[in-house]
Amino acid sequence: MQFRCAVLDDFQNVATAFADWSPVSDRVEVVTFTEHFATEDELAEAIADFDFVVTLRERVPFPASLLNRLPRLKLLIAAGMRNSVIDYAAARANGVTVCGTQSSSTPPVELTWALLLGLARGLVQESGALRDGGPWQSTVGADLHGRRLGLLGLGRIGGLVARVGLAFGMEVTAWSQNLTKERADEVGVQLAASKEELLADSDFVSVHLKLGDRTRGLLGAAEFALLKPTAYLVNTSRAAIVDQDALLAALHGGRLAGAGIDVFDVEPLPAGHPMRTAPRLLATPHLGYVSRANYERYYGQAVEDIQAYLAGEPVRILG
Repeated sequence: MQFRCAVLDDFQNVATAFADWSPVSDRVEVVTFTEHFATEDELAEAIADFDFVVTLRERVPFPASLLNRLPRLKLLIAAGMRNSVIDYAAARANGVTVCGTQSSSTPPVELTWALLLGLARGLVQESGALRDGGPWQSTVGADLHGRRLGLLGLGRIGGLVARVGLAFGMEVTAWSQNLTKERADEVGVQLAASKEELLADSDFVSVHLKLGDRTRGLLGAAEFALLKPTAYLVNTSRAAIVDQDALLAALHGGRLAGAGIDVFDVEPLPAGHPMRTAPRLLATPHLGYVSRANYERYYGQAVEDIQAYLAGEPVRILG
């Protein structure tokens, strides 16, 4: 029997190049989609005749309304081992096995520092001016050494970000609802007494929390009011942790020196989205997980999941 596999949002057209699909090529036809489907109707129509679907992270929701329209779907593979936009109950009801792949913590750590350093030294503005014949040296960089880095979250990614901050000679503090002094001591950072204290005292704030009921909208207008006007915010975690309207107001009102943002409430961003033209914003199109090693892992393990499914062997189950 010939199966069909759809690979969604393969924007760089690399899914078949970064993994060896030959172990399943005799039984599976692989079709990659390089454009994002804007509506559920478009997506349902495009993948109605596929048995397997590979989706990147949490970019494409799979609610019951979509799963109910995909009677041929047998296997849904999501990059990463956590996904909040799949209706697992509906998948089970429709006989769909949902599985995942491993994911490295280092690419988002590296992007966090790319954004933070780019903001601090005005790299985009200065590079653009140099290339376009603009003024020679128009900005004054913000120092990292001796400044305070406040981390919202000190898990795997937050802990690695903290170690880089310490290597730069920064004072690093951290806070989350469940953060303990033992964990802070383990990483070698200070435990902030409260979210408010961390925000008020930090020169740079970076978000590294999981999205949930307690973290949704964690940074709103009241929190932005606590920040120094010379402070910078970086978010490579989840857009909904930061109130987007409050962030835009802070940028337009000069309540922040700048923000480095990799995650958005709508992805890909529509052409007229206000984040595209906000001042003091260094924005990237959700590149946190986008690296060669991660893609090789995602697509390589997707092939392994398909192999295991076809052989009746265990797969990396999600949900």
